[in-house]
Amino acid sequence: MKKSKSNSRLLLLSLIFSSVPAWSAELSANAKQEVLYLFSDLEHSGCEFFRNGTWYDGKAAAAHLQQKFQYLVDKGMVSTAESFIAKGASESSMSGKPYLVRCGANAKPVESGTWLKGELAKYRATAH
Repeated sequence: MKKSKSNSRLLLLSLIFSSVPAWSAELSANAKQEVLYLFSDLEHSGCEFFRNGTWYDGKAAAAHLQQKFQYLVDKGMVSTAESFIAKGASESSMSGKPYLVRCGANAKPVESGTWLKGELAKYRATAH
């Protein structure tokens, strides 16, 4: 009798855990809105975006980051705007080098993660 009860519990637990993948991250509507804001903000900022040896305008940068975002969402790897910034918008997945943002020809470039977190903080301060 003990063996049957134990097997039933194992079966129940395996059914529960197999129905919800542990690696899957759920992106809330609010998080998606924040990330979409960041794409729009970058695209219209007038800033340049450095990746893999080349400076790109905001429109090209936003398009690149949107592709990375969609990949990460499809894989269930992001759940917040911060997790997207950390996993997809801070460094090149090819070279491992940080992305940079420069707002103005004479401006000192800053790492994109820092810039995006700052823009996210501004958005949150005005959105609420």
